[in-house]
Amino acid sequence: MSPHPIAIIGAGLAGAATAWSLARRGHDVVLLERDTPASHLGSSHGSARILRYTYPDPFYTALMLDARRGWEELEDLHGERLITPTGSLDYGATRDPSALAAVLADHDIAHELLSATDASSRWPGFTFDGPVLWHENAGVIDAESSVRAMVAQAVAAGAVVHENWTAARVLAQGDDYLIESEEGDAVVASHVVVAAGGWLPALLGGLGLADQTLAAFPRLEVRQEQALHFPYRDPATAWPTFINKRADIQVYGLPGGRDADHRGQKVAEYNGGRVIGSALEHDGVVDPARRDRLVAYVERALPGLVPEPYAETTCLFTNAPADDFIIDRVGGLTILSPCSGHGAKFAPLLGELAARLVTDEDAGVARFRPLAASVGA
Repeated sequence: MSPHPIAIIGAGLAGAATAWSLARRGHDVVLLERDTPASHLGSSHGSARILRYTYPDPFYTALMLDARRGWEELEDLHGERLITPTGSLDYGATRDPSALAAVLADHDIAHELLSATDASSRWPGFTFDGPVLWHENAGVIDAESSVRAMVAQAVAAGAVVHENWTAARVLAQGDDYLIESEEGDAVVASHVVVAAGGWLPALLGGLGLADQTLAAFPRLEVRQEQALHFPYRDPATAWPTFINKRADIQVYGLPGGRDADHRGQKVAEYNGGRVIGSALEHDGVVDPARRDRLVAYVERALPGLVPEPYAETTCLFTNAPADDFIIDRVGGLTILSPCSGHGAKFAPLLGELAARLVTDEDAGVARFRPLAASVGA
């Protein structure tokens, strides 16, 4: 057995969860982060991510039930709430609330399928034009606090964190791996987990993977998304999260929490941002045309909000084909990219799945292993 630690590149939700899962198993772990955990440079910053059970594919709904148990354990260990209950609304012709309701019913998840009229009477801040699915067990994850909680648990179990440590390349060194930083530092590891989010496309070529493996790697699309915060007309009204998918636009929203001074709804267009090569091209600039498009949506579809954003931000979506996750291993290198705009809610479970893959406890989830299927890794 190698005397060197397991190194994890990236301290966002996925990397922090993996560090926690491995450290609690008694493994030596070093967590390498180019900035600080839950950095604004990545995809895990801020206080507002949706936790929901609604998926047209029952595979992910079942996965969410497993993940929720992990969240409950983390909250118990952390001693503070990380998920705020809000409930969630799903509506719009291409969202297909009836099909989603059938999936929830098959998993015994409490829900209601309402007419547009009944939903409008309960949530007058919305405009509905068809069936609406309500499920009360949804909520909002405080992403930044969750990362810090998992890092704290990992450190308590013996993990070491290196901040401002930017991995540049990974080189095989016998049975081990040498990770070199852009600053000239180096770490020797027995196994490397790459959880670099939107930085992965820029790092992928420096991982020492064979050409055949690189050719088989799913094509990742990184987008610079943007979210606007709109004030509530009635601050006393409790707002749920929502997803509205129509032929012309796909929008989601959630109470903005700390990010929005607890006085407004965070609203964004799903995959509405510009495509960039990697996080290296993330400039943080909100596109005026896309801002106007979202303001126009709020004006016509969310009468309970003042259609004048008081805050705005950009973030990274790293999309894999079919919005599936990637949790795969080649030799002593595990690549973890559970993104596609919906990975946050699964974080504790994803760390557990990655840890199992690293330690040979099982083969991981086959659906998330495109390299194993393509090159026999």
